[in-house]
Amino acid sequence: MKKIFISILMSAILTLNSCSKDDSTNDEPDVVDPPVTVVDPVTPQNVRTFMVDQNATDETVALFYNLRKLSQTKFAVGHQDAFNAFYGAGGNSDIKKTTGHDPALLGSDFMFITDKSNDGQASNWFFQQENKIIQDTKEAYSKGMINIFCWHLREPNNEDSFYASDMTSEQKNTAFRSIMPGGANHDWYKLKLDKVASVLSNLKDANNKLIPVIFRPFHEFDGSWFWWGANYCSPNEYKTVFQFTVDYLKNTKNVHNILYSFAPDNTYSTSSSYLSRYPGDGYVDVLGMDNYGDFNNQGTNGSNLANNKLKYLSDLAIEKKKIAALTETGYRVTNTTPPITNWFSTYLYDAMTKNNVQLAFVMFWNNGNGGYYVPTPSATNASDFNSFVIKPKVVLQNTLPNMYVLPN
Repeated sequence: MKKIFISILMSAILTLNSCSKDDSTNDEPDVVDPPVTVVDPVTPQNVRTFMVDQNATDETVALFYNLRKLSQTKFAVGHQDAFNAFYGAGGNSDIKKTTGHDPALLGSDFMFITDKSNDGQASNWFFQQENKIIQDTKEAYSKGMINIFCWHLREPNNEDSFYASDMTSEQKNTAFRSIMPGGANHDWYKLKLDKVASVLSNLKDANNKLIPVIFRPFHEFDGSWFWWGANYCSPNEYKTVFQFTVDYLKNTKNVHNILYSFAPDNTYSTSSSYLSRYPGDGYVDVLGMDNYGDFNNQGTNGSNLANNKLKYLSDLAIEKKKIAALTETGYRVTNTTPPITNWFSTYLYDAMTKNNVQLAFVMFWNNGNGGYYVPTPSATNASDFNSFVIKPKVVLQNTLPNMYVLPN
């Protein structure tokens, strides 16, 4: 005990001496560690090696690189069907009407393009929608915007719906498996992909250059509202179809203007569970997540929960040298569902920026006659949206950098 006491006493004396007035007059400056500089391993010279399609067009490569770069400091704001909400009026986007500027990202859908009723005739409503989508995509690109496509593919039996609730039990349990290689509807699925490939291979700008798009097939697969949902296929079966989709478009159809997005809903709470149906780094450019539930009037707790999920998504993208994004979200305001105070400027913005989260973009779902996700100028939450878009990390079309040229 004596030895221990002496040791403690000497230590205390040394401590006091080190803090003495005489010592404080030491002219030697304190040593400050230099800031740690994190060097991004993805460069303009090697960026293709981190992409799904190493033969992608130059503009598609630039989009991948610049989305990653953008996410390190800011995020782009997008809107589904911004120029033409199919059941509402066209014209200027609602974001432009409210803020004075277009969104930085346009969301579109292959649904009408691949519909069984689309006969390619000028008088056909579905073909008219196909032409609208193509023209909107070209307009967005001409403005420097980013294009992203989802695909509400109708089930392969009757092609009437994409909702599992509209199918029989047998149809729900067999539909997705039937489009796998060797399945009864595999050739049907290839024909649908042929149409997607044809549209994308002819999607060109005024200079006859292919327009890059982000494609997120079979989204929200962790839920079971769609016929490709978790209750209707195993993880390996989901991976197989996703991988086939990419390989067929890239290698068989030689489509090279696509970035591929993996986009579940928000049910996952860990990195490992998020990756349970992940088809592999060789098949995914964008790690996405759709999340409505955590923002559905859940206040700060919901915002924090969303931020936790976006944090592991962001960390995974950094680790894998990919892009992270909130691929779909929103809070729908209707005549019976009022806006939530500060939903955009506080709850959503905090979820997307706290804890050093790095996200390339967020996309709101489309406005329609029955309700809206993005407020129009007369809406009571227009001021909240305007407060959101002037936040330091928010990018609309007018402040979006050139996404289609690699830096020197």
